[in-house]
Amino acid sequence: MIRFILVFLMLFLPGYALAIEIKSDAFDDGGMINSKYTCDAENISPPLEWKDVFSNTKSFVLICDDPDSPSKSWTHWVLFNIPADKTSLSEGVPKTGTFDDGMIQGINDFGKVGYDGPCPPPTGPHRYFFRLYAIDIALVLDENSTKDAVLDAIKGHIIGEAVTFGTYER
Repeated sequence: MIRFILVFLMLFLPGYALAIEIKSDAFDDGGMINSKYTCDAENISPPLEWKDVFSNTKSFVLICDDPDSPSKSWTHWVLFNIPADKTSLSEGVPKTGTFDDGMIQGINDFGKVGYDGPCPPPTGPHRYFFRLYAIDIALVLDENSTKDAVLDAIKGHIIGEAVTFGTYER
């Protein structure tokens, strides 16, 4: 019955996105991110996993950003065309634009392809949100794509969304 209600909401209420669960073994939701995943150490992406994926998902988009940055919401990672059958990302995703399975990493606000971790000024903790979107299309974008370009491209195609966040301070 619950599945029927969720499908009904998705089909008949435009803009309604179903919930997915996302988590990381590297930090608790709302907890401190280990320095391993920051500019103060290895600066590699944390492992992530998700569940409750729906059958009409064609691909996923992952955006990591810091809304506490003094100038603007700072983008740390743009990853899209994650295959629909994928339910996790291993620690240390290579900083490559395009992958054999079709995944593509866009440009972060450091001007680089791939993940660049937390690197806040020493003014207190910042929050780092990892947002996963299940979408009903594969995107026709390349590795020069920014968060804004990806978010524009997925408008009207989001069928589910998950978020987790960690904090970090220097």
